Amino acid sequence: MAVEIKRVTTKAELKRFIRFNYEFYKNNPYAVPDLYDDMLNTFSPKKNAAFEFCEADYFLAWREGKIVGRVAAIINHRANEQWNKKTVRFGWIDFIDDIEVSRALLDTVKAWGKERGMDTLEGPLGFTDMDAEGMLIEGFDQLSTMATIYNYPYYPHHMEKLGLEKSADWVEMKIYVPDAIPEKHKRISDIIARKYNLHIRKLTSKREVLRSGMAHEIFRLINDAYAPLFNFSRMTERQIDQYVKMYVPVLDLRMVSIVENEQNEIVAVGISMASLSEALQKAKGRLLPFGWFHLLKALLWKRPKMLDLLLVGVRPDYQNKGVNALLFTDLIPVYQKLGFEYAESNPELEQNEKVQNQWQYFKTEQHKRRRCFKATI
Repeated sequence: MAVEIKRVTTKAELKRFIRFNYEFYKNNPYAVPDLYDDMLNTFSPKKNAAFEFCEADYFLAWREGKIVGRVAAIINHRANEQWNKKTVRFGWIDFIDDIEVSRALLDTVKAWGKERGMDTLEGPLGFTDMDAEGMLIEGFDQLSTMATIYNYPYYPHHMEKLGLEKSADWVEMKIYVPDAIPEKHKRISDIIARKYNLHIRKLTSKREVLRSGMAHEIFRLINDAYAPLFNFSRMTERQIDQYVKMYVPVLDLRMVSIVENEQNEIVAVGISMASLSEALQKAKGRLLPFGWFHLLKALLWKRPKMLDLLLVGVRPDYQNKGVNALLFTDLIPVYQKLGFEYAESNPELEQNEKVQNQWQYFKTEQHKRRRCFKATI
């Protein structure tokens, strides 16, 4: 039977678009489901601030009355302008192991993009870099994280068969929490702190973080730090508001480290939290009726062995000076006290030597790799 592609036009169809992924991976021990309500908000032009500069449509692939695949077609006009591209993104792509299904989905995105003047297809990418991006090509037997995509091993083979090529790769590391801070790392941290008159600031009140505007300062620093990275588009103030409201309430401030200079300006930030991967699997994408319990348990009562490094950023004028060392000199004792065994780096661009070098004094293991593919339309 032929594959039929239908555009999502109703809320009921959007719910099916989201739930397809849950059903497709429900018995997979490595996949981590997104929270359903978060996905509804992500795909809603009213809720997602990225729609200020993005446009998107969502498509379902049908065969014999059953959904066999899905894909989002996205144009980030802000990123295209910044990088001088005419790119249509494909994201949230899932499909059965049938090349006709994957071809139909990608051909639909190509046609959708071409109608809007685009000349290149690229993905998997979300609306912005704050969305999960990159298709897993190594590490299929490793637990995913809440910030990343899990996919079956046949996905990248389909991309290659359909003529897509590598656009960029990200690597992911396990960084093992040491019994003691490596002496060379600590020595560098002390030298850098004295040389540039830097100090650590610990946050103690979420209310104060929100009222003082510090959370917004942190995201503005991330804007500056990440600006040169692959396809990055600066977050708008509305996006920053959105992320502040989303992340600050669930953070354990002990696992947040701020580096300031002698003028008390923020020059670096490290934000981490207990991994929610297993809790999200138990919640099955739902906060209600009992999903919230599994998440709170992981955050507060019975922490997993794994933690997630969510954001690490250094102001551009302080990069390549070893400032990152201060962050982890502060955070490692916290990780030890809370009982974590290792951290998930989450995706790091393979050519980003600044990020790779910060782990040189720790025991690490590169255990995943993911890829962004591209093709000319």
